[in-house]
Amino acid sequence: QVQLVESGGGLVQAGDSLRLSCSPSGRTFSIYNMGWFRQAPGKEREFVAALRWTPSTTYYADFVKGRFTISLDNAKTTGYLQMNSLKPEDTAVYYCAAKIRPYYGLPRSPRDFDYWGQGTQVTVSS
Repeated sequence: QVQLVESGGGLVQAGDSLRLSCSPSGRTFSIYNMGWFRQAPGKEREFVAALRWTPSTTYYADFVKGRFTISLDNAKTTGYLQMNSLKPEDTAVYYCAAKIRPYYGLPRSPRDFDYWGQGTQVTVSS
């Protein structure tokens, strides 16, 4: 059963931008911690970015710092990943993940998140 739905992926050229979105599927719930992960063919799922609602904090993998921005609306129902200056090595399926009750740590592992989306494909050509 899909718990979150991602959208906004597609085929772009190197240097272009995309904005991914993430929202609950079916029943509405609040997102208190949100993470974005990606998985390329033949590779393991890797951490990209995360947001903690309170205390308010964002944190990123080193390879996207300065290029990607994670955000969450004030209703805590829709999250975003703004991706600028895309590179061919960013090509992957991108997944949104969430915790729906307050959590005060800074999780980076897929196993730390409870709800997941089905993924959206991002392809960056050279």
